[in-house]
Amino acid sequence: MRLGDLLRELEEYCPLSYALSWDNSGLQCGDRAREIHAVMLALDPTGSVIEQAIEEGADLLITHHPLLFSGVKHVTSDDYVGRRILQMAENGIACYAMHTNFDIIGMADEAADLLKLRDRVPLIPCGGQEEGSCSEGRAREGIGRVGSFLEHMSLRDCAELVREVFHIPQVMVYGDLSQPVVTCALLPGAGRGEIDLAVAAGADVIVTGDINHHAGLDAVEKGIAVIDATHYGIEKLFVPYMEKYMAGEFPGLDILKAEEKEPFTLI
Repeated sequence: MRLGDLLRELEEYCPLSYALSWDNSGLQCGDRAREIHAVMLALDPTGSVIEQAIEEGADLLITHHPLLFSGVKHVTSDDYVGRRILQMAENGIACYAMHTNFDIIGMADEAADLLKLRDRVPLIPCGGQEEGSCSEGRAREGIGRVGSFLEHMSLRDCAELVREVFHIPQVMVYGDLSQPVVTCALLPGAGRGEIDLAVAAGADVIVTGDINHHAGLDAVEKGIAVIDATHYGIEKLFVPYMEKYMAGEFPGLDILKAEEKEPFTLI
């Protein structure tokens, strides 16, 4: 099928109008008239992922994080962004990003389902923080979730649950491991800027990523524990989620998954 037709259907499911104002979701490069036979899914459009797309013969690379966040004044091999664009163009590969629009449509509830949070509401409701962040009529949509665990547990038990359901080797915990946690704020990706929102929502713990030293210490002082599951650790669920969706909606396409892993190593 043509790229334009595929994206039209994809954007009916996950509208670009849901993306936050600072985001750059959508088609990053490519010809909408080009025929698409194989799609590769990945979290990030890294050089390694693009090499895999070339080797596997993909016509389209769909990622969660955009290749381009800001304006590009030149496309040359002098920098890594230019090299990636040239590589894809030379090999006829289109690149498409589903970032904050997917965070709203799929990421938040998928992550909350894995933790079995009940009575959940968005941590950042549509229109609550970003003007034009959602289309009308989606009052229960938004970034992140706040809900209650099915069973009361300690912070240690919660950390072990997070590690298990998101299939990550370790998590970083700020707080007393023996303290009880009932209400959980969940924000896949980077969430240190939303800790105050989680406190205001009455959460006992926030599960997120990219927490630094001071943010973790301050959170505990504010009365909320933090479980840092890393940015990649939670958001990698984008790939299996989209694999299932694409296989169901586009059975004629070959759906490929890039090999990715945590971008850092603990020694």
